[in-house]
Amino acid sequence: MEKVILLNPYFSHTIWGGKKLRDVFGYDEPGDDIGECWGISAHPSGESFVSCGEFEGKRLSELWNEHRELFGNAEGKAFPLLVKIIDAKDDLSIQVHPDDEYARLHENGAFGKKECWYVLDCPEDAELVIGHNAGTSEELRAMVAEGRWDDLIRKVRVRKGDIIQIDPGTVHSITAGVCLLETQQSSDITYRLYDYDRIRNGKKRELHLQKSFDVITVPAPALSGQIRNCKEQEENSIRKLVSCDRYTVSKVKVSGEFTFKCDAGFVNATVIEGSGRVFDSEVKKGSHMLITADGAKCIRMSGNMELIISYI
Repeated sequence: MEKVILLNPYFSHTIWGGKKLRDVFGYDEPGDDIGECWGISAHPSGESFVSCGEFEGKRLSELWNEHRELFGNAEGKAFPLLVKIIDAKDDLSIQVHPDDEYARLHENGAFGKKECWYVLDCPEDAELVIGHNAGTSEELRAMVAEGRWDDLIRKVRVRKGDIIQIDPGTVHSITAGVCLLETQQSSDITYRLYDYDRIRNGKKRELHLQKSFDVITVPAPALSGQIRNCKEQEENSIRKLVSCDRYTVSKVKVSGEFTFKCDAGFVNATVIEGSGRVFDSEVKKGSHMLITADGAKCIRMSGNMELIISYI
């Protein structure tokens, strides 16, 4: 069994995307509106596929369906996670995601969308939208109807190396200049609450007000403990960033040789800085990979690099 499988990403071009995914991460993707790199994805909206080796050319969903031995004891009809790098040249819409139960009932049985963000780069004075200030559902609806966005949304200062958990029901938005790695459930369900009245193809993008009102948590939870800075880390160490019922996300820092194991059937990994090797595969900033059940027992890395890994 192969221990590491390198993946080629799918790219999403968006109204708010930029050039950083090409210029900083080196992806060979044309255009000045590259918003998202779906580095590890088996979602039908955009799949990554194997770049080399025994399974070259196969989609990640094919591996999940036809070679479940690669994923250890992982169960389920669909590959559970999706890992993205997002470059926001402009503000994303003010939005919210449903939980599994709401998505199952209203979105044809799809996963809900729980996610977390690791800030890769941002302006010195960067803020993200995380939560809202409405005390009741009635106040929320009134503030939206009256366009009182500055009063409604809660902006939070962030810096490079911050990790932020975004639970379903959380009003949120990535703002201009922020680049981050997102680990999420494998879902493409987003309900737009507000989109700054932007025009695309001659018309405003669709909003989803009723579904947003259905799923927004009111009042919004306090931010205490929701944001932590994890930029500094000892060499040759693994640091847990987030652990919840849908995923565990950690940061690995390698200097020279480093070997560790994960208590998981498989591991997703993305190089966010530097270069090196994972087992015998050469990797660099922007490389995405699946570490299989065989490899996860004892993961061997070398070089000078930082990676974000995730598993269920």
